[in-house]
Amino acid sequence: MANRIDQISGHLANSTSSWNSTTGSRIGFKSPDDVVIVSALRTAITRARRGPFKDTHPEKLLKAVLKATLDRTGINPALIEDVQVGNVLPAGGGATVARMAQLSAGFPVSSSISTVNRQCSSGLQAVHYIASAIENGSIEIGIGAGVESMTMGYGSGVMPASMDPEISEFGPAADCLLPMGITSENVAKNYNVTRQKQDQFAVLSHQRAVNAWKNGWFSEEVIPVEAIVTDKDGSEKKIIVKMDDGMRQDTTFESLSKLKPAFSKDGTTTAGNASQVSDGAAAVLLMKRKKAQQLGLPILGKFITFAVAGVPPSVMGIGPAFAIPKALQKASIGIKDVDIFELNEAFASQAVYCIEKLGLDVNKVNPKGGAIAIGHPLGCTGARQIATILTELKRQGKKIGVISMCIGSGMGAAAVVERE
Repeated sequence: MANRIDQISGHLANSTSSWNSTTGSRIGFKSPDDVVIVSALRTAITRARRGPFKDTHPEKLLKAVLKATLDRTGINPALIEDVQVGNVLPAGGGATVARMAQLSAGFPVSSSISTVNRQCSSGLQAVHYIASAIENGSIEIGIGAGVESMTMGYGSGVMPASMDPEISEFGPAADCLLPMGITSENVAKNYNVTRQKQDQFAVLSHQRAVNAWKNGWFSEEVIPVEAIVTDKDGSEKKIIVKMDDGMRQDTTFESLSKLKPAFSKDGTTTAGNASQVSDGAAAVLLMKRKKAQQLGLPILGKFITFAVAGVPPSVMGIGPAFAIPKALQKASIGIKDVDIFELNEAFASQAVYCIEKLGLDVNKVNPKGGAIAIGHPLGCTGARQIATILTELKRQGKKIGVISMCIGSGMGAAAVVERE
């Protein structure tokens, strides 16, 4: 395993040595051809099966965030040529219901939409696809979005009923079938990430999320969504959902220390130091700078670059430790140039490993909390992180942000953005 990790590190170190940003946008320079973000919004992220979106279909969440994008920017939906939607769990790849959500949100039939599945990075992948299409001239304006209802899609039913035995029994391929919790245990064991470190990190995530909501730091990115909730007696109630519900003010190191391991009798991964199963949606509107100026739209930031990196499936959580350096090389910057990291907290084990491996300043990582407190609706997360990081860069008066996450089956993804 150590040799394989060294091979990956060497490959990434030699892969890019000069500036070659994905979109052609350069940090510190403004060009009419920069790919810019003019809107980044999300719904609240709520607990699957228990939260206020438990009776809301994913297409309803997607419609809400697409319509909010149109309403808040005032853009003519006919100008938006394509929408890419990251999702992981829906039947049929979510393609049909995504199109239905788009049309229901007010887009004309002349618009187009597609769904994307790179598992936990799907929302970020969708944004990257749109940014690249804008940069190469395929489209002028597009939306990269993400949505997931883990209430309605999560479970064993998402796996194939059968698989080719020759492939499924091949070593590295077989590891792709490992439960994500076991991969977390592998990271903790292989890289000595103790239970204490994991629980301490989880407490910090909750404290930061609680503090951010208390101070109104999420208000700019979160849209209110009307939802109908069915009670235990079958009665329905209409509510407005406008706040994440996963963070807990009473979470302490002592309380987390009492939880039993969730995946292995002698393990260290628990329900308290892993990401929450959640529902939510997010959408990011992009175009070139000159088009945003022509339309009189505010520029929140620009999309600089994107990178993916493969790692052993058995320790998939280490992916960001290899994707982040690759993205930074493409942007011609280093770790110390980054002001904020939005690192998805799939598990505390892998988040702690990546922070330590890269030498990140923990004060720069997830200053508003992460998926352990907020939740991780799989296809939504990458787009959600863009909305979260741009508002936080603005609040802090900072410029450079990195979004990253691990990916089931053994990958990592990362993107660099610059606040305007």
